[in-house]
Amino acid sequence: MTATGGVAACDASELQRVHRALRTLSASNRALLRAEDEDALFHEFCRIAVEEGGYRLAWVTRAEHDEAKTVRPIACAGVNEGYLESIQVTWADTLLGQGPTGTAIRTGKPSVIQNIQTDPREAPWREASVARGYGSLLSMPLRVEGVVIGAISIAAPEPDAFGADEFALLGETAEDLAFGIETLRMRARHRAAEETIRRMAWFDSLTGLPNRVQLDERLHAALDEAKGANRPLAVLYLQIGSFREITEALGYRESDLLLQEIARRLGSFDAGGTLARVGDDAFVIVLARGDSEAARGLAQRILASLAVPVELSGLLLDARASIGITLYPGHGDDPEALLRRAAVANFQARQTGQRHAFYAGGLDSECTRRLALMGELRRAIEGEELRLFCQPKVEISSGLVSGVEALVRWEHPRLGMIDPGGFIALAESAGLITPLTYWVLGAALRQSYAWHSAGLAVPLAVNLSPHDLRDPQLLDRVRGALATWGAQPDWIAFEITEGALMDDPGGARSRLAQLKDLGVELFIDDFGTGYSSLAYLQKLPIDSIKIDQSFVGSMANDEDSAVIVRSTIEMAHNLGLRVVAEGVETHAIADQLARLGCEAAQGYCISRPMPVAQFAEWTAGFSWVH
Repeated sequence: MTATGGVAACDASELQRVHRALRTLSASNRALLRAEDEDALFHEFCRIAVEEGGYRLAWVTRAEHDEAKTVRPIACAGVNEGYLESIQVTWADTLLGQGPTGTAIRTGKPSVIQNIQTDPREAPWREASVARGYGSLLSMPLRVEGVVIGAISIAAPEPDAFGADEFALLGETAEDLAFGIETLRMRARHRAAEETIRRMAWFDSLTGLPNRVQLDERLHAALDEAKGANRPLAVLYLQIGSFREITEALGYRESDLLLQEIARRLGSFDAGGTLARVGDDAFVIVLARGDSEAARGLAQRILASLAVPVELSGLLLDARASIGITLYPGHGDDPEALLRRAAVANFQARQTGQRHAFYAGGLDSECTRRLALMGELRRAIEGEELRLFCQPKVEISSGLVSGVEALVRWEHPRLGMIDPGGFIALAESAGLITPLTYWVLGAALRQSYAWHSAGLAVPLAVNLSPHDLRDPQLLDRVRGALATWGAQPDWIAFEITEGALMDDPGGARSRLAQLKDLGVELFIDDFGTGYSSLAYLQKLPIDSIKIDQSFVGSMANDEDSAVIVRSTIEMAHNLGLRVVAEGVETHAIADQLARLGCEAAQGYCISRPMPVAQFAEWTAGFSWVH
């Protein structure tokens, strides 16, 4: 504000005018913080000036650089829609350009008409302005990045408005809007630059296809999905024959046209995966749901398409190519191995005169080891090599053991005791995860029977994988296991990771409802890592959630983790759910959880996983002090 002393001396009406300008300035600046595009900002400003400021009209115009120097309305408030478009205004030095709007644009300075009824500059529009109750009119140039792009016009109902203080405040408003437009344009340029950089980093500039960097990320994702769904995946490595000779004979321009035509033909095949250019003369196709037959069929169709000659420089050239193929899991389970071996297979195809070939170079030692372990794991499930472990859960308030989580270890005759991290992923790849779950289920109920016979009634929780939730025999196997041991539903509980739920939300909800009908307790495990929504959680027939240890373990020294834990506990309680905290390694964390109202804890400060045979003795000697 430029004249504070002057404001103090204003009469009441002048003070009201200053206040309306202040309201307009303040609300406009708040709108600037929320603005995402220019036109929306202009519309919001006009609304603010009329509805919150109390002006009769607000009008934002753009100066066109056509022959007539037209003034085009962008946004307005206070008049019927279409009115401003119906009147003629120009910023040329003519009769229609003498009004405040045209003058402000033309001169780059504010222009004001203090009395619309008497000022001759308003003559072309006086009748309409008076009919709409305009007494005075102020127009201010809208200067963006040093150039006047239009004007902001405001009409007041009384004549002789826009005194020095009101004028200054509205001028500041116009400057702030101009700054806001500059900021929005800068953001737009930054987004455009970022998009250009992204395309340069992720796409091949000649063909527009994903490049090697993006292929690597997509192949990682495709492999993760294939592993999760226990299905095969194929990688086809295509190399153009005689590409170097064509480039040397016809030049880079013609060879670029050849590459673009090949990319177009390859793109015509809906392979359900990724097509990328990975070298001067090489492309890769990821067949996301491809076994050997699907990969062979696609390779044959591609080669048939490329057999049609390409016309370059008046010549019909045969875009002869060879294709090497690798398969997951048979030829590897990581992107680097599959790509490297597909390139080797391509070389083998060219060496033997074939058009396409599967990798036949032998498996490396890691693949050999994994394949051997797959076979051994199957025997371990069927034999006597798996061991049931458990980890207790304790009620924080009372110190009573409220349950245990069933865990599995593999006592390998040659490699010794193997933790789950060493073979769970292997079981998923080999399609053995559900047989492994059923082994744990049976072992857990056998142990529960022994505990109940000894007077130890503690429920054992069994983990279910995404494969288990999709298994049509799951309910029958659970019922059969309960019947085998004469078990009640409260002997057993099931833990399902949040990520497993989000793999198939609808199917998971249906299967959980069926499990809940059996009377068992249901937990969501690793909560906070699977991005489930509150609305989805409300629909699930669950009893408890387990907060993931990545948040619990760091909550004592990481405020973000503490906020997540606190919010999760509050949300769970609002939904009527109990909360178990995983990864509780210190009593300090247990105390913090107690203050937050968390019901139960599980972690090393209570007990590490132990063989189930040791649990009864551990329980007898356990004392919870925190």
